[in-house]
Amino acid sequence: MADFWYPASTQRTTTTWSTFLHSQAEALLACDFVETRTLSGARLYALAVIEHANRRIRVLGATAHPTASWVAQAARNLVMDLEDEGRHARFPIRDHDGKFPALFDSVLADAGLRVVLSGIRIPRMNAIMERWIHSCRRELLDRTLIRNQQHLLHALRQYEHFYNTHRPHQGITNAQPLRVLPQPITNQAALTRLDIRQRQRLSGILNEYHAA
Repeated sequence: MADFWYPASTQRTTTTWSTFLHSQAEALLACDFVETRTLSGARLYALAVIEHANRRIRVLGATAHPTASWVAQAARNLVMDLEDEGRHARFPIRDHDGKFPALFDSVLADAGLRVVLSGIRIPRMNAIMERWIHSCRRELLDRTLIRNQQHLLHALRQYEHFYNTHRPHQGITNAQPLRVLPQPITNQAALTRLDIRQRQRLSGILNEYHAA
């Protein structure tokens, strides 16, 4: 593996990629583009970032033209959001997609974030981000007829909220990124009186279930 896959202080001969991911989970972000098409056949691209430790997803924006200036501005917005929330990320992971300009890495480097490149054609090196893309396609994009850029961004914002506050994640013991697990119900009588209500998002594409 190339040396830039690890922090400078890490010994290459004793640290594997898996060990690096686990040991630096609190400091790791992963980002990638999601491509979809509108009803007219136009291509749209959304840029998203996920936090490794808690699986929180952030949709940075959607555009038909991911120019260098647009991607760099998305990076600046990400840096400001992290600073406002007191998040201390250090290593954003990305692939070799040409839509990531050098300016993207420079913006992050100026904020103290050291970009880590995954291997070419090795999606498992960015597995958490790839898993989110797969979930987004299966649960949202494959079931939605996207009209335009505004519609795509609206749908992704709804999915972002659903993913962060309702959908359980096996990788974090079935918790949600922005909610703690509720206390388990041990009273058998209470279990027989559960009143579960459904809330639909995007006309039933996404469904949330809550105890009334």
